[in-house]
Amino acid sequence: MKTYDWTVVGGGITGAALAYELVKVGFSVLLLEKDAVVQNATRYSYGGLAYWSGSTELTRQLCQEAIARYNILSQELDTDIELRELDLLLTIPADSDPEATARLYAQCVVPPRLLSVSEACELEPLINKGAIAGALTVKHGHIHPQKTAQAYIQAFLRAGGELQISEWDGTTTHSDNVVICAGGLSRQLLKSLGIFLKVYFTHAEIIEISPVDWRLNTLVMPANLQRFQLETASTKVDELWDEPGNQPVLPILDAGAVQFLDGSLRVGQISRVITDPYAVINPEESENWLRQSISQVLPTLGNLPGSWHHCLVAFSSNSLPIIGAIPELAGVYIFSGFSNPLVFVPPLAKRFAQFLAGKEDEIIPQLSP
Repeated sequence: MKTYDWTVVGGGITGAALAYELVKVGFSVLLLEKDAVVQNATRYSYGGLAYWSGSTELTRQLCQEAIARYNILSQELDTDIELRELDLLLTIPADSDPEATARLYAQCVVPPRLLSVSEACELEPLINKGAIAGALTVKHGHIHPQKTAQAYIQAFLRAGGELQISEWDGTTTHSDNVVICAGGLSRQLLKSLGIFLKVYFTHAEIIEISPVDWRLNTLVMPANLQRFQLETASTKVDELWDEPGNQPVLPILDAGAVQFLDGSLRVGQISRVITDPYAVINPEESENWLRQSISQVLPTLGNLPGSWHHCLVAFSSNSLPIIGAIPELAGVYIFSGFSNPLVFVPPLAKRFAQFLAGKEDEIIPQLSP
C-alpha cells in the first residue's frame, strides 16, 4: 500500500484548501472524501465572505489576509471561482429597534450602515417593506463555494496530490500523519477513536432553487442572527453531546437568500442542534417552515420550485476554529470548527501547512486543541 506524509480527511473547503497547501510546501498528500457527489456544508453554503466582520485583533488580521488570498486565488488555482462584491442587506424585523440593532455591529472593522425602510427597498426591491423596521448594509465578498473547493482539489491533483473516494475508519494507515477536516462529522470521527474534543455541529437546512430570469440585487440575511446564539447555548453542557439524540436547544430559522451568477438561488437557513449526526430530519415540515419564513421577507421567493437539502455545519465553543495536534493521539491533527469558514480557511490553511513544514507562526498555536 502506498504511503504518504499526510492523509487529509474530508473534501469540503477545509480539506481541499489544506490538502493543496500541504502539497505546495512539499508534502506527499492523500485526500479522502467519502462521497463521490458531495453533500457537505460547502456545497450548500451561501458563499458569502464577511471580510468586514472582524471584531478582534486576530479576526481582523485573518480578514485582511483572506482579502489578499482571494485576490490572487482564481489565477493561482487557474479556475474562475466567481469572486465578486455584493451588497449585504441585513434585515431588521418590524418590531425591533434599528439603532439598537446597528450597535451590535459597532466593533466590526467596517460597521454596516443603517438604512431606512425606503432605502432598504430601493437597494433590494424584492424586500417586503412591511416586514422590516430598516436594514443594515455593507459591501460583502462572494464566491461560488463548491467551484472554489473543486478548484482547490484540481490544483492539488495537478501538483501531485492524490484523491480517493472512501471513508476513513480511524485505523487504516495511509500515512504517519492524519488531519481531520471533516466539518460536522469531525466530532463523530474523533469520538470513534475515544477522543471527546469540543468541536460541535448543527444540522443546517436550505432550499436550492433553479436559475430564474430576474435578479436578487443583494445577499439578504437577518441582522439579528440567531445561529451564533444557538451555538453558544448548545455548548454550555458538553456532556449532552456524549450521547446521540439529545437536543440541547430548540431549532431556529434565519431567513436569508442569495442568487449566484447563473441565476440559481439558495434560501435558508434552519439550524438544529441534534447530537446525532445521522438524525433523520422531516423534509416536508422543514421546507414548509423555510418557505413561510422567507415569504415574509422576500415574497417572490416563497413559492418558487426548488429542492430541500440538509447538511452538517461545524463550530467550536468560542467561534474560533480548532487547529493543531490532538495531544492524546500521536500523528492525528484537526482543522475544523470554523464558524466563518470561507473567510478564514484560505489564510489559515496556508499558515497551518507552513507551520507543519517547520515555519514558526504566531496564530496557529492560539487555535490549538
